Amino acid sequence: MSALFEEFDDISELAEGLDDPAPGARIMAIIDLTDSADPAAIPYLAKAISDEDAGVRKQAAQGLTDFDGPETAAALVIALSDTDPAVVEAAAISLKELKDPSAGDSILPHLSDEDEIKLAACFAGIKELRRPETMGPAIAALKHSSDIVRIEAVGVIGWLQDETSLPALRDAAHDATPKVRRTALSALGFSKSEHAEATLIEALNDSEWIVREAAAETLAKTGGAGCVTALRSVLDDEFWQVRLKAVRSLGKLGATEAAMEIGPMMDLPVPNLRKECAAVLGELAVPETAPFLQKYEDDTDPDVRKNVRWALGKMAA
Repeated sequence: MSALFEEFDDISELAEGLDDPAPGARIMAIIDLTDSADPAAIPYLAKAISDEDAGVRKQAAQGLTDFDGPETAAALVIALSDTDPAVVEAAAISLKELKDPSAGDSILPHLSDEDEIKLAACFAGIKELRRPETMGPAIAALKHSSDIVRIEAVGVIGWLQDETSLPALRDAAHDATPKVRRTALSALGFSKSEHAEATLIEALNDSEWIVREAAAETLAKTGGAGCVTALRSVLDDEFWQVRLKAVRSLGKLGATEAAMEIGPMMDLPVPNLRKECAAVLGELAVPETAPFLQKYEDDTDPDVRKNVRWALGKMAA
């Protein structure tokens, strides 16, 4: 503990500044309490969440980022109903930092809240805590009118990695909002089932490139028999971002049969894509692709040059 805190016998002395009439002094007290890293500071920070000054409330919500547990979560949930958007935003950010599963006890009762901002923040905060009790509320929230709520609900389901959630995730993969579809497809990565793979392959034909990109990336995780053929079919997608993820996934799947299709993509005028193609060609190490790489040993992009030379070196070895 620093010399600043050695001057105080206990945390309550640091908290005395919270009674100062000046908001600035109360904010400094919150900063000192936060810097103490003492869990005994949590009740004082929780009390400051109800301060009359919005700046003080915001600082308290930010300060609680450094703490964990049910009491911290309860205070942050209260802050989500604040009249000041800055306080709400600070509380939502702090909620995402919770790691103690017991903190979910204070969030669970709010997973059916009518306020969509509060509901989305609660789902986001409890997601990484992986509480099984969240499955029911999260699936129910997939019918919520707010796409932000649906996105966060899908995230909760994905983190639980429960095969019984596949029907819900497959439904979400057909949501009207592209970002919901994208999140659902990414969440399917935990499953090796044929149903998950079929949903991902179907999504490679989605009208939105961000959805196709997510599908191409996630297919490498499922690794089913049809993945390579499906990924090869989007190597000519109109968006280079989709092509890049398809190339990367083919590399992860060790799809040497796709190497001669990836090689010509080195000629595309997108440095990020050339860099990825070079890396994957090195991983696949098909000698016939060396000429495609040799053309770019002196590429204008240093990352492309680095990957090209690495790939050629690997082939030579």
